[in-house]
Order: sequence, then structure tokens, then C-alpha cells
Amino acid sequence: MVSELIDKYIWLVQTFIDAGDRGLSLPEIADRWTARYGGEDYPRRSFNNHREAVAEVFGIEIACNRSTNRYYIDAGESAVDKRQSVDWLVNTFTVNNLLTLGKERLSGRVSVEDIPSGQKWLISVMQAMLDNAEMELHYRKYMSEEEEVRHIRPYAVKEFAKRWYIVAYSGEASALRVYAMDRILALKPTGDKFKMPKGFQVDELFESSYGIYLPEGDPPVLVKLRTTLREAAYLQDLPLHPSQMFLGEKDGYCLFALRVIPNPNFIMELVKHGERLEILEPESLREQVKQALRNALKLYE
Repeated sequence: MVSELIDKYIWLVQTFIDAGDRGLSLPEIADRWTARYGGEDYPRRSFNNHREAVAEVFGIEIACNRSTNRYYIDAGESAVDKRQSVDWLVNTFTVNNLLTLGKERLSGRVSVEDIPSGQKWLISVMQAMLDNAEMELHYRKYMSEEEEVRHIRPYAVKEFAKRWYIVAYSGEASALRVYAMDRILALKPTGDKFKMPKGFQVDELFESSYGIYLPEGDPPVLVKLRTTLREAAYLQDLPLHPSQMFLGEKDGYCLFALRVIPNPNFIMELVKHGERLEILEPESLREQVKQALRNALKLYE
């Protein structure tokens, strides 16, 4: 099962992270494997296959120090340092595994938010990405009763606001599209393969956008805003956007700037902050946020 393989890849990564710089010898790895998987042997061939898969799926290289014959993850090269998104993905799977293993012992003591789309389709999509396998997607958009059938090349997965999305090339549209996993009705491989575009990076694709809107049409603009001191502390820990910059304090407020395309996801996020955040410029975005707040106020008048 694909889910079982992913579980083993994650276990292997976490085991090496826990081991630190000293790393592990092959016998030590085999002993830990046997303890984790109920006495199952762990031959060298299986370990090397898993090393290759971990490198391909997560971009994490398990290296070998030939002078000591100990394996390790170089902290400078690990996905934890290189890509926060991969680190988050590894941690997500690890936490899910721990919750599953400790379900009975920790009952009533752990509370997590559900991501309804992740559990059912995420593993299948990641396997298709690994295999460069085209898929037939049966999909129903929000506010629609019609089922659409699309033939897609899954390039990447993206998580946003408690939902998982597939970033894929659509054969019918001859363009990139984003599909919410919780709107998928069925998903199956077609048997055809595809070739990934050279140099594709999903984070670079969305770097000027916000949320799951593809950066099509309008260019990014410089957005300036001010917040209360309390809200600024939250924004510094969890920025609105990777381009966010802190400009300083003035008159008891904090000033920030960022460069982004003001799409509906971004406007919704700004409105969520209410009176704790004010858009200073551009004026067009300020008016959009103002109108959204007016529309919300009308519901209570």
C-alpha cells in the first residue's frame, strides 16, 4: 500500500533527525526498524530503496560517511533548513502516525483540526507525482451540481486554509489549474506518463500571489498597512506573505509592506483582521477592503 510506504519513509526521516549529527550504522538502523515494525528484518537493499525514495519524494538526502560507515542527514542540506513546506509535510505525517499509534492511550487528551480533503486523496496524488503519472479527475466545483472529467498532470500539492489542492496541468484547458481535493469525486491513473517542466517550483509559481490563485493577469503591487502593536506581534510570527517587511512603529502603530497580487483570497484575509489592521495603500485595495467591511456590516443593521 502507498500509505504504508509513506509511513516508512517518514519513520526513516524522523529516525535520522532524532539521531542527530552522529548518525546511525546500518545495524543500528535495522534494530530500530525491527523494534518499530514488529520483528520485521530490514535488509540493506530495502534500506537503499527507501533512501532513494526519501530523496525523490521529500528532497532529503540520507548520506553515508565512508570513513565510519554511518548514515546521517546533513543539517545544512536537510529539507528542514531548505524548505519549510517539506518540513511541515514531514511533521504532519509524523504527528498523524503518533496520533494513530497513541489513539487509545491519549484518548481525550489530544485535539487537532480536521483537514477533510487530505486523508483520502493526498497519498494517491503524491504517488502519481512520484511516478509522473497522468490521472483522470472527476470533479465538482463549488456551487455546481455538474460533474466534470479532466485529464491532469499533477505537478504539485499545496495546502491553504485547512484544504489541500492539486496544482496540475489540465489537458482540456491546455493550462495550469488548481483543484481542491475536497471537491474530487474520483481519481484514477490513466496509464500515461508525463514529463515535468524543467525547473518547476510550486513556491516560485505562487510567490507573487496569495492563497491558491494562480498569478494570471495583474502584476503584484506594493501594499502598505498598519496594525495595532498586539496584531503586529502575530504578523511577525506568522507573516501575511513571504514578501512582508516590517517598516517600524509610528504613533502607537506598526507599519508593514508587502508585494502581492490582491486577489479575493488576500482581500478575505485582510477583512478577517477587522479593526486591528488598516490598508494605507494602494487606494484601490483600500476601497475593496472598505466595501467588503460595509457589506458585512449591512447584515447586522
